[in-house]
Amino acid sequence: MAADKAPDFVIVLIAGPENPKRLPSAFFLAATAAAEEQDVLMYFTGPATELLRKGVAETLFPMAGGKSIADFMKLAEDNGVRIIGCAQSLELNGMTAADLAKQVPLLTPSAALPSLARAGRVLTW
Repeated sequence: MAADKAPDFVIVLIAGPENPKRLPSAFFLAATAAAEEQDVLMYFTGPATELLRKGVAETLFPMAGGKSIADFMKLAEDNGVRIIGCAQSLELNGMTAADLAKQVPLLTPSAALPSLARAGRVLTW
């Protein structure tokens, strides 16, 4: 995260694979805000970190026959949403950076907190 500019909007994503129906709204909100030229950041922590693991988001479907969580994540990223993972949550979930589907910045909560706290709006999901 750039130290000189605070994000306009942050979603601290805690919900993970245990509740796929809860997840699409977070990605829709983030994508919409980014499409409106806001600087949007999603910080994946706790169970949400598992969504970054290879093969997990692609296998989660909030609705039978619908889009996967990976599709919702891609929509957000295609609109400019930045995704950051919690470094400590990787260990909590038995993961390492090698388990991630793609390379994302990894920050401990103490490293992320200064930028997250300066955001214009913060939602915990």
